[in-house]
Amino acid sequence: QVQLVESGGGLVQAGGSLRLSCAASGRTFSSYAMGWFRQAPGKEREFVAAISWSGDRTYSYYADSMKGRFTISRDNAKNTVYLQMNSLKPEDTAVYYCAAGRQGYGGYNYYSDLRPYDYWGQGTQVTVSS
Repeated sequence: QVQLVESGGGLVQAGGSLRLSCAASGRTFSSYAMGWFRQAPGKEREFVAAISWSGDRTYSYYADSMKGRFTISRDNAKNTVYLQMNSLKPEDTAVYYCAAGRQGYGGYNYYSDLRPYDYWGQGTQVTVSS
């Protein structure tokens, strides 16, 4: 089992920034790929970003609307994954979820899917005012 706890959400004005954190406990954190998803009211949960690695190389993936604004990173020593969000827009308002899943092949198509992720946090609310 892996337990995930998100933090860092809140209310911010458009154009502002927030950094979300996801602290993991339980099984070996470093063996999992990590992802961020979000869900706005009345909408399906959607992919935001993911991070995986092979050997010394780290790979990150982003939804198109987040590229250049959001950055995912992880600190294996702290069992934590981060999502730095800049230039926030009102349409970024949602509950943001952290997820841990199996590393696999397929790049963006694999990690942007919900199915590889076995563990989910409880979510943290991000509200961007116009």
